[in-house]
Amino acid sequence: MEKQAYGKTEDGREATLYTISNGNGMKAQLLDYGATLVSLIVPDRDGKPQDVVLGYTDVAEYESHTSYFGATVGRNCNRISDAKFTLDGVEYQVDVNDNENNLHSGKTGTSMRYWTVKDYAENRITFSIEDANLTQGFPGDAVMEVTYAITDDNGLSISYYGKSDKKTVFNMTNHAYFNLNGHASGNVLEQTLKVNASHYNPLKSAKAIPTGENADVAGTPFDFREEKTIGRDIKQDNVQLSYPGGYDHNFVLDRKGDGMETAAVAYGPKTGIRMEVITDCIAMQLYTANTIGDQAGKGGAIYPDYGAMCLETQYCPNAINEPNFVSPITGANEEYRSKTIYRFSVA
Repeated sequence: MEKQAYGKTEDGREATLYTISNGNGMKAQLLDYGATLVSLIVPDRDGKPQDVVLGYTDVAEYESHTSYFGATVGRNCNRISDAKFTLDGVEYQVDVNDNENNLHSGKTGTSMRYWTVKDYAENRITFSIEDANLTQGFPGDAVMEVTYAITDDNGLSISYYGKSDKKTVFNMTNHAYFNLNGHASGNVLEQTLKVNASHYNPLKSAKAIPTGENADVAGTPFDFREEKTIGRDIKQDNVQLSYPGGYDHNFVLDRKGDGMETAAVAYGPKTGIRMEVITDCIAMQLYTANTIGDQAGKGGAIYPDYGAMCLETQYCPNAINEPNFVSPITGANEEYRSKTIYRFSVA
């Protein structure tokens, strides 16, 4: 496994970039700041290496931006309405950092802190981080881990673990921005996507808190049960699309059991790269990078709006406050575990 310096954060601490790989030309670069996926190299249909995730050139840019490129998000990903929730009769106030809501755990979530490398090999690495009780407002002294591994069949496997001495929220994800034609190739509107979900969660408003409904996708722009281009319906006159300026919605996956199942399949026609999302999670957020706003990325690339797709496996947003959703609560001293694989091939 290779490692290299990747700049310093504002407090002068140096970041380290780690590279893991398999024998097929696939490799991932991971940063200890945010346990962040900085690059993911996969061969295209011609055998040419393509970096298929958006990222920045050094840690200072990760620290100064708020797009969560490639970050490991915890304790809780997505939004909590009014930045508060109640457990066993106790109300917990968490960071307000998105209108009046909490987004991705707050201002000092795991995406914005250094993780410790616990274990590593040529094809895998495990990062660990600890939260004291009431860090960002969440109850319990907690430890979280994420293990990235490159599999022999060209998968990027991401496994999450959490444990707390008090009942708490665990709902972790990775916020990779995928562009299967290459990170610097422009927008993803002509790339195709299929999502195995018959229902999605409509939003109350542009503040992106779900109504609590599991709505049928049939006859709506949210029907991805058959493969279609991401841009086919994105500009429809639809109030749900107007709130975030595109897709930024949670899909409730059609699942047969509790194991690993295919949630989505995406395809980049220019490179021939196909990506299958396989997970044990019950839901997945589709975000089409609606407002990333011409940011400067790796290698001088300029990332436009709609320049990527995020496929974030998770519990439903605001599940801690929504009785109609599966609860993201893990009991005291119980183990939270979740796993997602992004597996690549060519067609």
